[in-house]
Amino acid sequence: MRGKKYQEAVKLQDRTKAYPPEEAVALAKQMAHAGFDETVELHLRMGVDPRNASQQVRGVALLPHGLGKKVRVLVFAQGEAEKIATEAGADIVGGDDLVKKIEAGWLEFDTTIATPDMMAKVGRLGKILGRRGLMPNPKSGTVVPAEDLPRVIGDACKGRVEFKLDRTAIIHVPLGKISFDSDKLLANLAALMEAVVKAKPSGAKGQYIKSAYIATTMGCGIELDLRPTLALAAA
Repeated sequence: MRGKKYQEAVKLQDRTKAYPPEEAVALAKQMAHAGFDETVELHLRMGVDPRNASQQVRGVALLPHGLGKKVRVLVFAQGEAEKIATEAGADIVGGDDLVKKIEAGWLEFDTTIATPDMMAKVGRLGKILGRRGLMPNPKSGTVVPAEDLPRVIGDACKGRVEFKLDRTAIIHVPLGKISFDSDKLLANLAALMEAVVKAKPSGAKGQYIKSAYIATTMGCGIELDLRPTLALAAA
């Protein structure tokens, strides 16, 4: 059974309607009922086959207004690259010591970046970091040479988010906090939609994005009208 606050909030929504982005964000704010600053999430049902290697959807988006929280950036680097990462503002920087620490169960960070020479060692952490979406990967732009570390670390601190198709052909990605002004949530939504559209794989057939919903941490999904939502990306 859902709580009384949830049940009251649901009454505000027409479950048969797909809302334009502006209305959907306003409704999400109106329906938010938790006693904390809920995260607003975007959920996309994609028209691709997650079992087909040529139809994988993966990428990154730089949210103009961030996610509303401090992002703890960990960088696997050594030598001169370690110094560059530290000066660029990374929260945790190291090599073998960090690998051993994570193997022992430490996971107090939000995103990881690595230089190519470290990946042979970081590869040992695949089972630990991979299942949490924290494994550095060249495809997501998180394995970079030392000279690119300042840019990538800066993006991570500002609000860089990764998105990836799951086994059910859905993409789940955070948009920001419900306390954000509506204009900021809409700008973040536009940046995410643009990134997903650009990440369309060559093997995709038919309708690429089948449906889109936004939801808060404790709230129900609000369906987005795809036409104006996709228009945000083209604006």
